[in-house]
Amino acid sequence: MSDTGRAFIEEARRLLREDYLPKIERCLEQLDGAQLWWRPNAKSNSVANLLLHLAGNARQWIVCGVGGEPDGRERDAEFGAWKAGQTGEELPGGAELTGRLRATLREVDEVLARLEPAGLLETRSIQGLADVQVLRAVFHVVEHFAMHTGQIVLLTKQLTARDLAFYDFSGGQPRADWQKKRP
Repeated sequence: MSDTGRAFIEEARRLLREDYLPKIERCLEQLDGAQLWWRPNAKSNSVANLLLHLAGNARQWIVCGVGGEPDGRERDAEFGAWKAGQTGEELPGGAELTGRLRATLREVDEVLARLEPAGLLETRSIQGLADVQVLRAVFHVVEHFAMHTGQIVLLTKQLTARDLAFYDFSGGQPRADWQKKRP
């Protein structure tokens, strides 16, 4: 269990900080303030709402649920923030939202770095759910991040009609290229 558990934890950390976050950051480089808060319809979320939601979810499940910090999440505010913009309130921009997400992921990474493999089988109360296995909490956050990263990528492509150049195919084999800055 020790080697498998350690590999699971390390892969979760890698995906969050070296795969999903850089892809989200590449998207945010392409979007202006109006695009950041644009929603295709009343039942859908904007990129900005998704960023607030990702930070809230990761903090609740890992920093608070696994790490034991107090949980003050206001989930509805993550999705209702765009309404404030409709009434003239200033909404956070891309730099502020990216900063929040980065800060949350630093906290998540610190909790995961301290997590011992045997701790994956312990249980916690998270988001009103009793007996959530730590393994499930970590898996949930990684899966949740993957899903919403895909939504952010799709929205960005729809709004900008640009190739986000996540992969370099020049050598015949696809090579991950999402951490490089584009002109």
